[in-house]
Amino acid sequence: MFDKETYVQRRALLKKNIGSGVLLFVGNDDQGLNYEDNAFRYRQDSTFLYYFGLSFAGLSAIIDMDEDQEIIFGDELTIDHIVWMGTQPTLQEKSERVGITETRPSAGIIDYLHRALLKGQTVHYLPPYRAEHKLKLMDWLGLSPAQQGGSVPFIRAVVAQRNYKSAEEIVEIEKACDVTADMHIAAMKVIRPGMFEYEVVAEMNRVAEMNNCGLSFPTIATINGQTLHNHYHGNKIKPGDLFLIDAGAELPSGYCGDMSSTVPADKTFSARQRAVYEVQNVMHLESVKALRPGIPYVDVYDLSARVMVEGLKELGLMKGNADDAVREGAHALFYPHGLGHMMGLDVHDMENLGELWVGYNGQPKSTQFGRKSLRLAIPLEPGFVHTVEPGIYFIPELIDKWKGEKKFTDFINYDKVEEYRHFGGIRNEEDFLITETGARRLGKKIPLTPDEVEALR
Repeated sequence: MFDKETYVQRRALLKKNIGSGVLLFVGNDDQGLNYEDNAFRYRQDSTFLYYFGLSFAGLSAIIDMDEDQEIIFGDELTIDHIVWMGTQPTLQEKSERVGITETRPSAGIIDYLHRALLKGQTVHYLPPYRAEHKLKLMDWLGLSPAQQGGSVPFIRAVVAQRNYKSAEEIVEIEKACDVTADMHIAAMKVIRPGMFEYEVVAEMNRVAEMNNCGLSFPTIATINGQTLHNHYHGNKIKPGDLFLIDAGAELPSGYCGDMSSTVPADKTFSARQRAVYEVQNVMHLESVKALRPGIPYVDVYDLSARVMVEGLKELGLMKGNADDAVREGAHALFYPHGLGHMMGLDVHDMENLGELWVGYNGQPKSTQFGRKSLRLAIPLEPGFVHTVEPGIYFIPELIDKWKGEKKFTDFINYDKVEEYRHFGGIRNEEDFLITETGARRLGKKIPLTPDEVEALR
């Protein structure tokens, strides 16, 4: 939690940018894992955290711009709660810490919203992403889930604030990135043939918990790196495997880190692994060199894709003009995702508000395979924090599909690709802050080049 004035100023700017109506903030509740009292790890809604700073279940809030009121709704703990949970600050005490002086019982929000609607006020709310939110909006506003698209002015105003990270936010993000780097370095040191993937995950979890951190997303740690979001950890690591890690720490404040690394199971890369890794490495390094205010991130993505095509041409996997291959989408056989995403209180910052607003400023996304997965395309600006994570993958099912359809035969040498069918995947990822003059990596450096990785092994 930051100082009270931070939250007061954030809410003041939000009110100024929207102007009138009622802003509704739906906080998160506890969720039972397999029964009510055995709950998932609690995580407050990030926008609620941003404006109100309170990470407690069962809260909601209203900013009534017409009546100049800011109210947090929630219930005080009963003696039964205190018996199980210990002494807690009162809701009034918690709220005063973030500059809110008025609190009301949680049930009071229904009457408040109904009165606002009767007065003809506009009630702004954000798109719901949890079942509990949808049920509340049905009860509070009489909206079916199909009608709960969210208020575009509210969405855009939140994005306009949260996209630009303040100095105190950057301090928190960098702390999360430091722990994230330590998680990766610990994993890279411990990986050996004969281990199970979950043993590597356990080492990363140990580092996170030793630093009082949770995970910013479910860890990817796999010998099947060609599966982009592989959360299964039951495979035994074999000699000759490549091990792909994508993991991040989350601070108690909610701020996140997100890094990826790819490591040989053996102490060194094989000649083939090193050759492909070096292509991916150049993709990454050239992307980082291009970061600066004003450059559209889609242009950096295109640069990384062209670099990959040229590198794979040297390995005999691709052919033809790199610009043409990228424009037509042939590169996506090996690179089917975007270059990165915003990061902050969410590992994919504000993704619940919609990529169209966060990464595209309301402009339409491409429908081309691969390119449609870009989460960030807009020009970069000072204060943006985002990831850089190009990758190269050999996905057997995708290879079979495109080869059977004879797609992009002017650019892809399918006979050569077959030789790499069981290669796996490579992704490396770092987190960057856009500055007035360029970009700065956040967090400790993790091994990136093949020589750096092997030196750690």
